[in-house]
Formats: sequence, structure tokens, C-alpha cells
Amino acid sequence: MDMKFVMIIILGFGFMFVFTAFQTMCNIEKTILDSISQEDESFKGDGYTSLAILYLFFSLSNWLAPSFISFTGPRVAMVAGAATYTAFMITFLFPSTWLLYVASALLGLGASITWTGQGTYLARCSNSDTISRNSGIFWALLQCSMFFGNLFVYYQFQDKTHIDKETRNLVIGVLTAVAVLGIVFLAALRFMASNAEQDNELEQQHTGCGQALYALKLAGKLFCTKRMLLLSLAFFYTGLELSFFSGVFGSSIGFTMKIAATPKEIVGLVGICIGVGEVFGGGFFGILASKTTRFGRDPIVIAGYVMHMVAYLLTFLNLPNSAPFKDTTDISYLDPPSPAIALVCAFLLGLGDACFNTQVYSMLGGEFVNNPVGAFALFKFTQSVAAAISFFYSAHFGLYTQLAILVVTGTIGTVAFVIVEWSFKREHREQEK
Repeated sequence: MDMKFVMIIILGFGFMFVFTAFQTMCNIEKTILDSISQEDESFKGDGYTSLAILYLFFSLSNWLAPSFISFTGPRVAMVAGAATYTAFMITFLFPSTWLLYVASALLGLGASITWTGQGTYLARCSNSDTISRNSGIFWALLQCSMFFGNLFVYYQFQDKTHIDKETRNLVIGVLTAVAVLGIVFLAALRFMASNAEQDNELEQQHTGCGQALYALKLAGKLFCTKRMLLLSLAFFYTGLELSFFSGVFGSSIGFTMKIAATPKEIVGLVGICIGVGEVFGGGFFGILASKTTRFGRDPIVIAGYVMHMVAYLLTFLNLPNSAPFKDTTDISYLDPPSPAIALVCAFLLGLGDACFNTQVYSMLGGEFVNNPVGAFALFKFTQSVAAAISFFYSAHFGLYTQLAILVVTGTIGTVAFVIVEWSFKREHREQEK
């Protein structure tokens, strides 16, 4: 194994541990906060509002991420950003409405530099031949976080209808320690030089504040290109479906009282099934990258789209419209709701998400090699805007309205991605000729 591949593995483990903490917390945040509010009437924190604030600040700060990374480099940016994830976890040990929302905003700022730094570092460790493999392997390692964290939560929440303080503090304490371990891995990454195919204008012509401003200008210029505007439609959908399966879907199952005797424990199983789908997809596209990329990225994205549509249809039939808000005895078209169908939907949501994200990473790292910082920043900007919007309307729109939005935006986003992929294929054929 060459050093760049070793760095991809370390990067994957670092993100796996950090997001074992964060993604697990996202999955249970609504449930945890509802339990806190039952014990403390003065606590008014809401999980959907917290995540909406997080992604709002995430989206806005993505425009500044290229400038920040031009000063620090991707490694320092990832370590600094990961520290904000740890701080967010710690605030749950000291329940306070204002502290929850401040920590959410701070995490939004940290998340922008974390993910833009990650995309930049991934691109530096890859070339056109290895980007699909590296993207798949990184994604598989990252999504192991869904498996391990939620398995732990499943055992801790078993037979519980109310999450008591002792259980909450144990879960939060363990997840915080795991996040710190992830920071250690990220701090162990080695420097990797830019592999841009042409002289990097950003580094050669600008220094100091001029360099930071030029990075912002490049990002804005890239955003206005036809390809990036089309890709933004696909990015937008990934943000909506991310917020749905990470915050709404699990909570909806936990609030559906007729799905099981103790529905709260199924929330952990849902996270595990999403994680299995993510890991299977990332591992499959990583190990078989040389074969799957032979036909292009578009068949994989279309397959992910079909999986998501099936999951949305089954969710519509299985869960009641009022499920995202609070405990409900309502039913949908299946009586009683089926936990097996819910777990199948969770697996399809995870596998479909892996299809979309691995191919987005492959495209950005392989086709935008001369400005990967700007490309990944714009991806995370658009994705986080969508996630913020989704978490805001999740507190007001019923489950069926949310599913309808996902179906429409998923169709538009998939078509847009395919159009861009076909344009790159034509360009490569012309270059070969």
C-alpha cells in the first residue's frame, strides 16, 4: 500500500469515530430532548430546531471555508472542526435551551471546514484512477459509525419508554470519548501536496488575505458555471434525504406506538440498518470501483434513486402522517405498522445514500481537480442549505408532505446529475480523439 492509500484509511477511521458520536446523536436527539423536557419543564430545546440551526450556519460558513483552508490547510481544518463536534456532544450533559442552540451554531461553523477539508484531502490523495476506489472506501469506513453507535444505543434503550438521566449521561459520555478518539486519528494525518494538473493560481499569485479572498472568488465563479448549477440540484436532494433519514425517519418510528411494545428501542435498530446499507454501498463501490466505473457514475446514481423511491413508498404505507411530531397511536395503510418493513426502508435509505454520495465525491474529486476546495465547499453549502430547510419544515409538515418533497426533488436531482455525467463523458471522448 502506498502512503496516500494509508492516509485514506486513517482519514476514514478518524471520521468514523467522530461521526459514531455525531450521527448517533442526530438519530436520538429528538428522543433525548423530549425525555429531558419531561423531567425539566424549563427546558424548551427542540431537536429539529437544533439541527436546523446547525445546518443553517453550516451552509452560510461554507462560503468562508475555502478562505480558512487557504490559511490552515485541510489537516488543521479537520482537527479544528472535529473539536466542535465534541463540544456539541458535551452540551447534552448540561441541558440548557440557549446552550443547545449556541452549540448547534458553533458546530455548523466547524462542520463546514471539516467537510471541505476532508474533500480537499481526499482529492490530494487520489488521481483519476483511484478517486472512485478511495471515495468508496472512505464512505464505507465513515458509515461504520451508523452501525457501532446505534448498536450501543439499541442495548442502552432496550425496554425503555423514557430515557432517564443516568442512561442519557452514560450514552453521551461514551459518544464524547469516541469523538475524541477520532480527533486523534485526524491529527495523525500527514501533509499531502496539491495534485492540480496546472499551476495553482491560488498559491502562486496570492498570499495572506489576498489568498483568502481569491479562494472565495474562485468558489463563487465555479458556482455560476452550468455544470455546478446542475449539480447543485443533486446536492440539494442529498441534503433533504440526509436530514430525513438522520433526524426524521428514526424519530417517526420511535413515536409510532403501535409498531412495537417499546418502539424507542427500534430507533437504534433503524440506525444500524441505515449504517449497514451505507457500509455495503461504500464497500461495494470501493472494492469494485474498477468495474463499476467502467459504465460511468450515472447507473449507480439511478440505482440509488430507485431504492429511495421504493423506501418512500413503503414508508408512506407503513407510518402515520403524524409520526414525526410526538407519540401517536395513529396508523397508516398497514395495521399494525410493520417493524420489518421499517428496517428494510432504513437499509434502502442507507444504500441509496451511499450510491449518491460516493458518486458525487468521485465526480468532484476526479473532474474538479484544479479547484477541489471550492467544489467540495459548494457541495456542502448546497447540501446543508437543503438540510436546514428540511429540519425547519420537519417541525411543521406531516410525514406524507415530506415524502412528496423528497420524491420530486429526488427525481430532479437525479436527472441533473445524469446530464452532467454525460457531458463529462462526451468531453473525455473528444479529448481521446
